Order: sequence, then C-alpha cells, then structure tokens
Amino acid sequence: MTNVDRATLRALADEGNEQALDRLADLAEARGDVAELSELLDEGCMHAGKLLTRRAVAAGDLLELQRVCDAGYEEAGVELERLLGR
Repeated sequence: MTNVDRATLRALADEGNEQALDRLADLAEARGDVAELSELLDEGCMHAGKLLTRRAVAAGDLLELQRVCDAGYEEAGVELERLLGR
C-alpha cells in the first residue's frame, strides 16, 4: 500500500474519489477521530458508516446507531433493531 499523505487523499476525495474517502476513514479510525468519521459519513462515505457502526455496537450506543442509520448507512439500522430486539 502506497503511503499517501492526508492532504492528497482529501484532494482526491473532494474530486469524488471513493477509495480516497475510504482511506481517510481508515486514518480517522486509527486516530480514534469519531468527529472526522462522522463528517466523512455525511459526505457519503459508507466505509465511515461501517466503522462508526462497529464502534457504536461495541459501546451499545443506540442513539449513535440511529444517527448513523439516518445519515445513510442502513446496516446501522439493522444493528439497532438487533440490539433493541434482545
């Protein structure tokens, strides 16, 4: 994997490159930057939604799951329903 700096990834993402968005999400996840993950999800990055969903499930954060689902990552809704069904 080529080591690309964050600024280059951001520029590519701004041009609509989904792989760059995914890489930015991975970097944000590695830093534990939930705010950036949320921003990336708002930009349409479903990988960020997946990472946020994983975090919310681990924490049992139902409100966050609802927010992620509302932002467009449907799998968060599936996890929310699963947790509510317990």
